[in-house]
Amino acid sequence: MKEAFHAAAIEFAARNYQTPFYVFDTDLLAGQIKKIRTVLGDGPELCYAMKANPFLVKSLEGLVDSFEVCSPGEFAICERAELPMNKIVMSGVHKNPSDVEYALKEYGGDILYTIESLSHWQTLKAFTETYRLPVRALLRLTSGNQFGMEECLIRKIIGNGPYEFITIEGIQYFSGTQKKSPTRLSKELAMLDGLCRELKDQYDFNVSKIEYGPGLPVCYFEEEANQEDLMLASLSASIKTLTFGGKVTLEMGRFIAASCGSYVTRVVDQKTNKGQNYCIVDGGIHQLNYYGQMLAMKKPSIVHLGKKGKEVKEWTVCGSLCTVNDVLVKQYPFQDLKKGDTLVFQKTGAYSVTEGMSLFLSRDFPLILLYSEKHQFQTARPSLAADQFNYTQS
Repeated sequence: MKEAFHAAAIEFAARNYQTPFYVFDTDLLAGQIKKIRTVLGDGPELCYAMKANPFLVKSLEGLVDSFEVCSPGEFAICERAELPMNKIVMSGVHKNPSDVEYALKEYGGDILYTIESLSHWQTLKAFTETYRLPVRALLRLTSGNQFGMEECLIRKIIGNGPYEFITIEGIQYFSGTQKKSPTRLSKELAMLDGLCRELKDQYDFNVSKIEYGPGLPVCYFEEEANQEDLMLASLSASIKTLTFGGKVTLEMGRFIAASCGSYVTRVVDQKTNKGQNYCIVDGGIHQLNYYGQMLAMKKPSIVHLGKKGKEVKEWTVCGSLCTVNDVLVKQYPFQDLKKGDTLVFQKTGAYSVTEGMSLFLSRDFPLILLYSEKHQFQTARPSLAADQFNYTQS
């Protein structure tokens, strides 16, 4: 029933707002959080990785336990949204010392800081000693890339403790997104659990928190088997096997946000070139991005609003950018597709709004709407001219 109401709301928006635009349905967002918490139970906490979609942070304030912030800009968004600073996890592979100093001076020990390198540790330690401010920290364990620290460095930092002003709460770990193997989740959690036991045995150090990014999958394409529920249930089962005795925080972005988003674009032209049907829409790849799409061959879920006839033709949907790469999907079957029709690309609540090549060809930034049954449509960002960012007269 909710899905039908959501479709009706999108149709209303398509009639009343200039395309292209995004709609983020905060009722669907709340429903996804409820589903996650129902499966996981009361134990694990939820941390929203706001890089997935910063426009949702205020809507999620009362629904999640914390927010992962990975840049000064994201931190500034949290300040403007007046989020409680005790819900902020200051993460990111690069932390400018001046930004760390600002956060410490303004918010003291409210913020939880992640440590990704020896330099991060030294910077935080120096500032806490200078200002004599107690803070909490997580040590990020690398999964074999540029993020985090090797286990030997984590052991060294813990072994040299305790520290006067820094309380090390535990370990942070993330190894990638779109995981589709329950075994991988169980192995990663078992590894972290074993590390916690060793830290207790060797250093008498109690890990009070594991912040783990499970990277649960989102089923974007019609030809894929939907493993979302299976992986969520498997994650819950694996968490129940942990013995370290502390709290588990699950850092999620895509899995929380993807299903609440729709990208709405209109057919502005049609043609047939060398036997191939092409429809041109007023959006494009600068605003739409699906993780795992390959040369536009995979078919995401698309709703064709206002379809009238029964004749089905396959169309290659292309955007408005002057590049042959601007192909959204190839040979998608539509019923009686006409110029002026509206196409709704679903599951665009995560990353599309921020990952696209938004400045390419100086096309306007699209309107962003938040929708709920209670509040109806609210403008999260108006359409903005992009040309001003690409050239400023001196």
